Amino acid sequence: MQVRGLLLLLALILLAATAEAGKNKKEKAKKDGSECEDWRWGPCVPNSKDCGLGYREGTCKDESKKLKCKIPCNWKKKFGADCKYKFESWGACSAQTGVKTRSGILKKALYNAQCEEIVYVTKPCSSKIKSKSKGQ
Repeated sequence: MQVRGLLLLLALILLAATAEAGKNKKEKAKKDGSECEDWRWGPCVPNSKDCGLGYREGTCKDESKKLKCKIPCNWKKKFGADCKYKFESWGACSAQTGVKTRSGILKKALYNAQCEEIVYVTKPCSSKIKSKSKGQ
């Protein structure tokens, strides 16, 4: 019986210590946090080349911060990774130009990015004609 009581007491002490450690972490986060609510964030600047891990700088009144960010390496669009658009389907292929076009309407601007409301993208027409083959 004494062993069970000792184990129960040890478990309660461990639980209390864990709860106290959680409180300290929350208080520390509040101390490190900023009172400022009107942050202005710059674009994500990669550490090297034009994609990958990097930093975004933000300012609010006389405070400044740096956040880690990432630009995917397959992201080559001119409107930037901080502007999210909802795109229509691709239009028909233009025989004159050999490209097809579609437009996108701004859905979300991350970090107060300056984004265009509507963007247009083009791509070359496919030379292949897709056909569905039926299995026998």
